[in-house]
Amino acid sequence: MLIGNSRWHWAAPGPVGAPGLRVWHTSAPGGPRAGSLAGLGGLQGWAAVGAVPVDFPVAGTARLELAEVPLAGMPPWLGIDRALVGWAAWRRLAGPVLVADAGTVLSLTRVAGGGHFVGGRLLAGVALQLRAMAGGTQHLPGPVPGPTPVVEGAAGETPSSLALWPQDTALAMRVGVLRGLAAAIGAAAAEARQEEGSCRLLLTGGDGPALATLLGAECCPDLALEALAALRPLALSPGPGR
Repeated sequence: MLIGNSRWHWAAPGPVGAPGLRVWHTSAPGGPRAGSLAGLGGLQGWAAVGAVPVDFPVAGTARLELAEVPLAGMPPWLGIDRALVGWAAWRRLAGPVLVADAGTVLSLTRVAGGGHFVGGRLLAGVALQLRAMAGGTQHLPGPVPGPTPVVEGAAGETPSSLALWPQDTALAMRVGVLRGLAAAIGAAAAEARQEEGSCRLLLTGGDGPALATLLGAECCPDLALEALAALRPLALSPGPGR
């Protein structure tokens, strides 16, 4: 389980005979506290980038710390979410990678071909930008809670097929933010390729699918949970109430 800035992210083994993880996401802290925390005695491992409730009922020995992520060259202040996705992306692609984790904050994490942390960039994510616009103006609407859906508007429309210049204010905000973030990711990937010679781009996080559609890039939405499960192997029954 990963405690994020705005949501809690959970994983459990898939059904018997089915490979992979079963994942789900809940609000923080109300949703997990009400729906899941009471039964966490068997939690194999967890990590946190967001605030940990004072009454969190899991023994500290289950917590995955930054030093346990086998990504070379990490500074001690690196967020464990960035370490997890950087290591998992490099492990998956077996080469230099720029991973864009599109959550509350869009983090760009670059890992060299030998598995060494190079550095990255941080930008306000989709919902954070929309909230900032709504909060700093008189008449702009606030965002709808939750990750940006891959399909928006009329049936069959995707972020890449929406109007480039919407007349609707809310849609203009969403298209502007999505395309602005996609442009920043694309420019960063191009710069990484210039320096490294080759560098794959991988998207993850709640808004990863929408941005990957615009970029024509590969997306693994639950990369951090996959890394956490690899470093704290899951031996759990299917998760609580999901």
